[in-house]
Amino acid sequence: MHSVRLLADTGSEPVHPGTAVLRMETTARRTGTFDGAWWPRTRDLKMQLSGLLTALTARLGPIARVGLDASDWDGTLSHLFVDGHMVCIDWSAVGDNTMIVTRGDQDHFLFLVIPPGAGIGPAHAAMVMAVQDDNAVPAEGILAATGITRADRSDVPQNSPG
Repeated sequence: MHSVRLLADTGSEPVHPGTAVLRMETTARRTGTFDGAWWPRTRDLKMQLSGLLTALTARLGPIARVGLDASDWDGTLSHLFVDGHMVCIDWSAVGDNTMIVTRGDQDHFLFLVIPPGAGIGPAHAAMVMAVQDDNAVPAEGILAATGITRADRSDVPQNSPG
């Protein structure tokens, strides 16, 4: 299993498949749409999500639920165990490249999910754009603005380390 690196500042860090960014600072106004972004290596949910949830649990505490789009993955799961704690997985068919991570009853974090086939440059640009405080662009707009196309959504990334 590949580890997931959480990047607090996306401006200078290299981004590779398997990277996630998380905006840890809260602001007085919540004008930004996304709290983070994640670029999984493949569409294999069990292998990819376990590492992300382990990394998020270390930063955020226990995760209760994850909401995913079924069209983004090669299979579905009803739950995963992370550090001995069960995380429920909810599915939708909205096709919006987002993931909702829930900690507790009402503490939600919205992530942009970068398709595995995206190139390094476009993936980095999409992650940076997603976590900007004043971003109000939805996932489809971010992907389009950074050159990530529908064709990128099913391919394995090129130049993928490991």
